[in-house]
Amino acid sequence: MRKTARIGKAILRWSSWYILHNVKFSRTLYGAAPLGDFEQLVLLALFRLGNGAYGAAIRREIETRTGRRLLPSVVYVTLQRLEEKRLVCSYIGNPTPERGGRRRKHFLMDDEGQRALARAYVTFEAMTEGLKDELTSLATGSPSPRA
Repeated sequence: MRKTARIGKAILRWSSWYILHNVKFSRTLYGAAPLGDFEQLVLLALFRLGNGAYGAAIRREIETRTGRRLLPSVVYVTLQRLEEKRLVCSYIGNPTPERGGRRRKHFLMDDEGQRALARAYVTFEAMTEGLKDELTSLATGSPSPRA
């Protein structure tokens, strides 16, 4: 094996370890991995609706508050990912006549999910402190106060 090939393999092995170590370290140092934007929206909707909310209600809540149209699959994939992260859990409810005897999957936010949502909120608040007027004008298309 050529010397450059061995060095390349060593660098690749080291960089893989470095990335893995950093991801593992950041999760243990700061708690769970940071939430993505849509994960935050799903957790906020679940928090607002209360434990026992189901996917369609969570989707409607997000659509109503954000004005975004969502595919149902986007919400359910995100809920599944949040379950894998152990931020939410689910249970299957009883069959209901209005659903043709089908059961509905309900979601509960775990304590860790509440903490992750609170951390995301506090971080957002800290980063936007003093920018409310400017951000609002940017969102509405009004002239910026800084202009």
